[in-house]
Amino acid sequence: MNHKNQISDRVKILLIDEDESIFYLIRRVLQRENYRLYTSTSGRSGMEMSTSICPDLILMDTQLSDMDGIGLIQWFREWTDCPILVVSGQTGYMDKVNALYAGADDYIVKPFHEQELAARIYTALRRRIPGGQGSFYQAGDLKIDFSRRQVSLAGEEIHFSPVEYRILECLALNSGTVVTYQMLLEKIWGPYASSGSRILRVNMTNIRKKIEKIPMDPTYITTIPRVGYRMLESQTASVV
Repeated sequence: MNHKNQISDRVKILLIDEDESIFYLIRRVLQRENYRLYTSTSGRSGMEMSTSICPDLILMDTQLSDMDGIGLIQWFREWTDCPILVVSGQTGYMDKVNALYAGADDYIVKPFHEQELAARIYTALRRRIPGGQGSFYQAGDLKIDFSRRQVSLAGEEIHFSPVEYRILECLALNSGTVVTYQMLLEKIWGPYASSGSRILRVNMTNIRKKIEKIPMDPTYITTIPRVGYRMLESQTASVV
């Protein structure tokens, strides 16, 4: 590609396709763009894998022998808002219409050019950031660049694990409002996440150690007892 990809190499992409011959092509595209690829050759295993890795984008064929591909899109849409790109050999306009109405974000017909696939993935990931929230979160010394997945405090970059970042991102995108424990659990760990919040508390402790001067008296992320968390409202109100 002629432009430098601004999306982090921590982005996880799940490919669900029974045509193993296409894995080589897609793997070559994603490796060149510094994405992390996870593959599944059936709908059922794709479902199981998705809840464990919580992908940032799903590439899938709707022609699956073990389940209805349209139904799989609808299942994903019950718990995740990550972009879904259908990559299929079905060329009928109703195939595209049904997939889009089910919740797919884009539809790519096989065969396709490598650069087209890379461009569509990049565009889908860029659109993942809700427009009303802007491209950045900024409050006090804390700044989050959503497009680059970079967090800095007083100008110094802070490093987070993928799970820690996803929690921080979810709170920042909803800054000023309360995000419940259950909403975070389902967003980060999928619909089958345990209702217990211990794993969430552990990650929150690590996040606060990295961004708060006094973790026990936080400035940026406030605990709402028995409900959830509220992040200090962003001072950035528009897309940058």
